[in-house]
Amino acid sequence: MHIAITGNIGAGKTTLATKLAQHYGWEVLYEAVDGNPYLPPFYDDMKKWAFHLQIYFLNSRFEQVLKIKKLTEEKTIIQDRSIYEDAYIFARNLFDSGKFNETDYRTYQGMFNTITQAISHPDLMIYLRADLPKLQRQIKKRGRDFEKNIDPSYLISLNKLYEDFANLYTHGKLIIIDVNDLDYAENENDFNHIVDIIDKNINMGTQLKIQTL
Repeated sequence: MHIAITGNIGAGKTTLATKLAQHYGWEVLYEAVDGNPYLPPFYDDMKKWAFHLQIYFLNSRFEQVLKIKKLTEEKTIIQDRSIYEDAYIFARNLFDSGKFNETDYRTYQGMFNTITQAISHPDLMIYLRADLPKLQRQIKKRGRDFEKNIDPSYLISLNKLYEDFANLYTHGKLIIIDVNDLDYAENENDFNHIVDIIDKNINMGTQLKIQTL
């Protein structure tokens, strides 16, 4: 199976992906954050670096999906963020806010549309819903220098697009988990709660099933 975890910056995707991989014996593929040459300057000047960053992430995610296609013949892969978020949420938000000019945005969309014709959708998408206070606490806790001055309005606008994405998602099964009051990194009961949700949904076929918790 191919399982993807989706959610805003600081929602807890990487932590959950790691813990689920350990619990189920899955292999996890992480988002290309460490060593990404465009991410630190992007937060200083989004308009200048938007196209560069989005192309970098799109290429990285495409490489991951091609790798997943081969690996899932033998094992289950859990992916930290999906390729769809790049286009439907982050690139869209940059365009809507005027930080992505129309020519670059149309070029990016064309590349994304071409790529998505050649890939398979995840068997299961897990959306971690988190409000601004939760996101800010998590971002502060992990202490990345380039994230410390993220504008709250940027996170809020991303959250709106994430909700639109979840409401309109039709590529496969989607589970929505509200993580505002969960601490699955430290609280085993909270983690087991998520495991129970996944266990109930993971073998129920490919039909769309949205469960909000």
